Amino acid sequence: MNKEEYISTPLELNKDVEGISLKSVLEHQKLYEGYVKKTNEIQKKIAEANKSEANAVYSYIGELKREEIFAVNGMKLHEAYFPLLGGDGAAKGKILEMIQKDFGTYDVWKEDFVATGMSARGWAILVYDWKDHGLHNYGMDAQNVGAVWNATPLLAMDMYEHAFFMDHGTNKKAYIESFFKTLNWDFVNTLIEKYGIDKQ
Repeated sequence: MNKEEYISTPLELNKDVEGISLKSVLEHQKLYEGYVKKTNEIQKKIAEANKSEANAVYSYIGELKREEIFAVNGMKLHEAYFPLLGGDGAAKGKILEMIQKDFGTYDVWKEDFVATGMSARGWAILVYDWKDHGLHNYGMDAQNVGAVWNATPLLAMDMYEHAFFMDHGTNKKAYIESFFKTLNWDFVNTLIEKYGIDKQ
């Protein structure tokens, strides 16, 4: 099976936003581009690897498979993260209706999401779960640890230090506050429409 290589998505943000500098985001973008490159490299090596040597203790193919998940999730989660930067921070539209339905109020949801972010070592993610047709806030300690199957990420907040250290040092809470001030909720609503979640 021949697959085309993944291509990096260009960064649309072209200015500082409140609490998150363009310089920080441009450096962050380089890490994302690295994930795209490594995903292509790993998948090529998997195609060429000797599958007969597979072993759960150690094998070359086993290590490739484990690292593939880290690289692919790193690529895809950043593609969900960067478009969220540069908005006006005002929750609106279908996503606000869904949050109010599943959490009661926006403030209740936000309190839980902020706590998820403060607790996570990797990512805080608002997902739509196709089993119960509801929203959930999930935390990931690493890009290959904590993902939930059959759930579509709608809002991904990077909680690795590289996302906030340049602008906020160790102050994760200040970074989260800045993230919310610049949130592009219109992008979240486009995902809801794209995946047909608004038809559920």
